[in-house]
Parts: sequence; C-alpha cells; structure tokens
Amino acid sequence: MEHQYEANNSIQGALHDYKLGLGVFTEKMPELAHHYHAFTEECFKAGSLSQKDKQLIALGISLYSQDEYCIIYHVKGCIDQGATEEEILEAVGVTAAFGGGAAMSQAVTLVQEAMTELNNLQ
Repeated sequence: MEHQYEANNSIQGALHDYKLGLGVFTEKMPELAHHYHAFTEECFKAGSLSQKDKQLIALGISLYSQDEYCIIYHVKGCIDQGATEEEILEAVGVTAAFGGGAAMSQAVTLVQEAMTELNNLQ
C-alpha cells in the first residue's frame, strides 16, 4: 500500500512536490541531475558573498521570473541561512522596483505566506 503524503500547509506541499519531481528526474537522468546539483551546490557556497546573500539574490531572481517553486524554495533558503523578515522584504522591494507589479504581487502573497508557514515549522 502506497503512503500518501499529507502536507501541513500549501508551502510544505509545494516543497514536497518539488522534491518528489526532482527525485523522479534524477532517477531518469542521473548524470544530468548530478552535474546540475554539483553546479548549483558550487554556486551557493559561501565565498565573497555569504550563503544568505546568495539566497536573497536567488529569491529576487525567482520573483522576477515568476517561478513559484523557486520563490518558496529560496524563501526557505533565506530563512535557513538566518535572513530576517526585514532582509527578505528588502530584497523583495528591490525586486519589485525592477520587476514591477508582477514581482510585488508574488511578494505580498506567496513570499509572506511562505515566511509565515516556514517560520512556524521552526
């Protein structure tokens, strides 16, 4: 009997769906997935920029490109790297200044929902 995953909220559900999809992709395309993971892992290592700074940048790019899974994933990354709500919202503001209403609409909905739900998990 297959176990059905029950998310406590929509944000956890989206993260779960992303990880499941990534797992299936990795099974079907192991070499490509390996190289992709190695590349992104290297990109997000601390260097001149901290991992927190890199997550804040990634969140801005995710907002600008309207990628809901990446928005959620990088809000979580920001929180995991110790970003405060104010830092996340400042990054959102910069993105909205560049990306306009589309970025702001994600900021006032999905980003705030993700921060609330992910902070309640800690």
